[in-house]
Amino acid sequence: MTNYNGVLQQPIGSGFNAASTTTDIIGDLSLAGKTVIVTGGYAGIGRELTRTLSAAGATVIVPARDLTKAANNLAGLPRVEVRYLNLMEPDSIDAFAKTFLASGQPLHLLLNNAGIMWVPLRRDSRGYESQLSTNHLGHFQLTARLWPALVRAGGARVVNVSSFGHQIAPFNFEDPHFLHRDYETLQGYGQAKTANNLFSVALDARGQSAGVRAFAVHPGSVGDTDLGREAPMALFQQMGTHDADGNLYPEVARKLKTTPQGAATVLWAAVSPQLDGLGGVYCEDCDIAELDAGNIVHTYDEPSTLRGVRPYSLDEKAAGKLWQLSEEWTGVVFDTTVS
Repeated sequence: MTNYNGVLQQPIGSGFNAASTTTDIIGDLSLAGKTVIVTGGYAGIGRELTRTLSAAGATVIVPARDLTKAANNLAGLPRVEVRYLNLMEPDSIDAFAKTFLASGQPLHLLLNNAGIMWVPLRRDSRGYESQLSTNHLGHFQLTARLWPALVRAGGARVVNVSSFGHQIAPFNFEDPHFLHRDYETLQGYGQAKTANNLFSVALDARGQSAGVRAFAVHPGSVGDTDLGREAPMALFQQMGTHDADGNLYPEVARKLKTTPQGAATVLWAAVSPQLDGLGGVYCEDCDIAELDAGNIVHTYDEPSTLRGVRPYSLDEKAAGKLWQLSEEWTGVVFDTTVS
């Protein structure tokens, strides 16, 4: 079955919850002999994923724009390799994938974790808006190029790190690159996260016959990430999360997830046997999320209420249209029947 239009979008009672950590999820699971790629795996929840996966015995390859920062942040972790990749540079994606494919290794897990948010209007060399370019198109191209290695694994998973932010905006097919409308950074972020969901449901539908399953994940509201690094402090103060000196209010901090808690759902989607035979679903708090057709009340100062997945981000027609456009925009034919 596929999850088009959210037909599988129901919690399964995993036994985990919002407070679960990567330690809870990994348990005594051994990943010896498994190869994993984690984009953005050297900061925030990405680094926590890399740490946990390597400790469980996996070989973890971390694509990075800043090789020095990545090497410093990951120093001492066993079986971790850092290689150059910039998701806004198509040639670097191709070069990274070519090197990996030449090794002949199977790719058991691809965690498309890297992302940007709250950035000013920027465009890549093709003229595409940077959040769509980084958060979706770069990962679409990377997944397509690595497809033979995913198939070779004989049971791989692709996890696309999405966000509750997909509820900010559906995908704007009329003007996705902000050529004819005023730029609003959160609208750009929202449609990029919706794209993550649409890509996940379409990839799973196309890939399951080849043994590749795909998932989208909302990590939750995490206190310590790099996502807000370019946002002015005045924005956070306006939102009521920080005081006049730029410090996070303690009462706000208590409601946020720790980094191990934020990484837990990504890890659960990647390794949990509870998801065997399932795919294309949007996950949160270490379970499959509830479909939100307007029935969930969201209160932005209560992170626990920021849950659920919008039907428009799982729509079959929209997913097919985005797949076709993603091929056109990247110049990559992503044929999942070819291994």
